[in-house]
Amino acid sequence: MPKSVLSDKHFHDEAAAYRFVEKRVWPDGPVCPHCGGVDRISKMKGSSTRIGTYKCYQCRKPFTVKVGTVFEASHVKLHLWLQAIFLMASSKKGVSSNQLHRTLGVTLKTAWFMSHRIREAMRSGVLEPMGGAGKIVEADETYYGKQADPKPSPQRRGRPFTTTGKGYSKRAIVALVERGGNVRSFHVAHASTLNVTNLVRENLHRETRLHTDESKIYIGVGKEFASHETVKHSAKEYVRGDVHTNTVENVFSVFKRGMRGIYQHCAEKHLHRYLAEFDFRYNARVALGVNDEARADRALKGIVGKRLTYR
Repeated sequence: MPKSVLSDKHFHDEAAAYRFVEKRVWPDGPVCPHCGGVDRISKMKGSSTRIGTYKCYQCRKPFTVKVGTVFEASHVKLHLWLQAIFLMASSKKGVSSNQLHRTLGVTLKTAWFMSHRIREAMRSGVLEPMGGAGKIVEADETYYGKQADPKPSPQRRGRPFTTTGKGYSKRAIVALVERGGNVRSFHVAHASTLNVTNLVRENLHRETRLHTDESKIYIGVGKEFASHETVKHSAKEYVRGDVHTNTVENVFSVFKRGMRGIYQHCAEKHLHRYLAEFDFRYNARVALGVNDEARADRALKGIVGKRLTYR
């Protein structure tokens, strides 16, 4: 039987966990998070010293690799953090806080907060435009969950978007998927022409071939790209040559299955983090040569500079 990745020492030994994280956060040696110094840093020793503690003799402050990361001020053992990151990175549709609570042996409140910090680590920073010459990007919008405070839509004469005629608004999500590449998903107040046009302009190269359904919100912005091709779902047209939106719809399908089957409830103010989590796993999928271990390693490299407090 092949050896399980979760049997690695850094998942069970605290000192090994610190060494593992230090190699990824400080590939060239310790860096003081207080003053940025790299010289005159030494590791503190002694039976009463916390594991992984260093002291910078330039600013004379102690620190560990957790300072300045999503782990800062957390009392959860670092090896449990690594287990949680691996579980969330390797589960296609996510891992619930209840499951983390049972698996790691922490409280449900702690597991919930850990999962949100990990989603923050998975969130991408400043990104280059998608697509380019000869490349295809699919754009589409979907709706998931009730809005916390439904507001009238500017495109429906002051009426909110509704489903089943019951009068409540749903949260709008817009996604851009590069065929054979990455996805970017956004939660917007309304999937209006103005909002969607701005997202498409800001995130795509003008040389891109844009594929959408027959929605009118893409008509204007589509003229700014190399080509804008559509499929007419209302006429049961789903594929015409290489023109389709099946890729972005598959992304929405995995997202909704995860949200309904695993997470079940998500406050609107946290929706952008859940989208970041699903985007992260899609952008580091097996089809792109990234296995579970490498995906967890990518998430770990995103912990720096992303503090997330409870309140």
